[in-house]
Amino acid sequence: MARHLITSALPYINGIKHLGNMVGSMLPADVYARYLRQRGHDVLYICATDEHGTPAELAAKERGLPVDEFCAQAHDAQKAVYDGFELAFDYFGRSSSPQNREITQHFARRLNENGFIEERAIRQVYSPVDGRFLPDRYVEGTCPHCGYDKARGDQCENCTRVLDPTDLINPRSAISGSTELEVRETKHLFLLQSKLQHEVEEWVARTSEMAPEWPQLASSIARKWLNEGLHDRAITRDLDWGVPVPADTWPELAAEGKVFYVWFDAPIEYIGATKEWSDKDPENRDWKSWWYESDQGENPVRYTEFMAKDNVPFHTVMFPATELGIREPWKKVDYVKAFNWLTYYGGKFSTSQKRGVFTDHALEILPADYWRYFLIANAPESDDSSFTWEHFTSTVNKDLADTLGNFVNRVLSFSKKRFGEEVPAGAEAGAPETKLGEEIAALLSEYETQMEALQFRKAAAALRALWSAGNSYLEEKAPWLEIKTNPDGAALTLRVAMNLIHLYSVISEPFIPASSKAMRSAFALPDDTATWVTAAEAKSLTFLPAGTPFTVPPVLFAKITDEDVESYKERFGSEAAA
Repeated sequence: MARHLITSALPYINGIKHLGNMVGSMLPADVYARYLRQRGHDVLYICATDEHGTPAELAAKERGLPVDEFCAQAHDAQKAVYDGFELAFDYFGRSSSPQNREITQHFARRLNENGFIEERAIRQVYSPVDGRFLPDRYVEGTCPHCGYDKARGDQCENCTRVLDPTDLINPRSAISGSTELEVRETKHLFLLQSKLQHEVEEWVARTSEMAPEWPQLASSIARKWLNEGLHDRAITRDLDWGVPVPADTWPELAAEGKVFYVWFDAPIEYIGATKEWSDKDPENRDWKSWWYESDQGENPVRYTEFMAKDNVPFHTVMFPATELGIREPWKKVDYVKAFNWLTYYGGKFSTSQKRGVFTDHALEILPADYWRYFLIANAPESDDSSFTWEHFTSTVNKDLADTLGNFVNRVLSFSKKRFGEEVPAGAEAGAPETKLGEEIAALLSEYETQMEALQFRKAAAALRALWSAGNSYLEEKAPWLEIKTNPDGAALTLRVAMNLIHLYSVISEPFIPASSKAMRSAFALPDDTATWVTAAEAKSLTFLPAGTPFTVPPVLFAKITDEDVESYKERFGSEAAA
């Protein structure tokens, strides 16, 4: 049994996330974690809200709340949505936790002891109107590289280039909107990434080329950053909310109220959240055995990260540089699963412009499994992909309602009507069943291969093919006709089809957990286990003994109508940004 540590990009505390955020990190991580658990592996899936930084302060101010109270409420609101999507985190923490504060300060002290942090006087944007220095995200303006007019002072979300506030054209305060900005001198801590460039290059080359190799998206972004050269980065900010600079190491900066930059402490929260999880049950949980390589013994951890492409530089270059500079055996990522962006009709999701589907609203109109399946089956792995209501409706109606849901309903309904409420015995399996078993085994092997390779669209295609194989078998045997001349043959057909339903309930679990549970609960089995069925076991299609009681579940998937689509378009928009 292997040990798998899984993390997904931390959702920022400011606001409910849209479907693109969901498919770009948390949902595929959940699918993979569920699959590994079913295969019997020891899995720890960790995530948390990213709570520090400028937007949290601005959002709290807008709501008229203290920032800590705002973050607590926002964390609970986000967690409720993720519960609705059935994201099976082992722990969903908070970057404002005492554990993250403790570990972040430890990292900073160690980096300083090893000569990788330096205090420097810099010139920083100051707003007389606001009466304060403006951290990078408090400054907005036009990106000098792509011309995007809403770039922030730390990064342009349009072209993903990392910026400094002084790089922006026509800068303005994000607090007051004032353009009367000055540049004054202040002191900050810098992480000397330039001194770690060679070590990071060696680590990226060694890790990204291991089998399976990192996706091209992740490796190309990492190498692009390294080719451009790592620059020393300021890791402190002038904010009221964040991990404080420890006074025992930097007393002057601590007295000035400096806190660590959110992108310094946020990746550390993966470790912090694991300690939060461990501290809930310290007798049975050991956080260091997951993160401290010297504590892993003969069963090392394999660490997989899930994130969208804009987060890749921080997790493949900047955070590894931090871990390397600490000179302690902290676990570094083994595999980075990076995603492109999901757009809404080719444009950006926008709350202010009421364009696109956000995760809380998605759950208001349709069950989570509809969204889970569509998003993973169309995950933006090789390129950006676009959400349209037409595509969504076609996928749900064809794959879920027609191919899977209809198969389950007609098999169980017909068998109940003709043979009662127990799995019928019928004749011995023949050539059609042998052929079906071989096809199912081959398709299940393909499904497993793609899941192991984290190729989610291909895995979804294999799962869909497994569902389709059952329909083809049913059409070929036509038990509604067979029963007229060969009742035992029809009973055999239905028994085999019921075994397929049970198989589907197990192997579909990572994608559609609620529907899978409904399928499993149709049969009176000893327990509601979702233990994986291997290709060799699937070949026989004999999971359910004759005589097993069953019930016909409610319709698994209701079709989306044209009227539904029109109402969704009216509510969420149907055009990209101009």
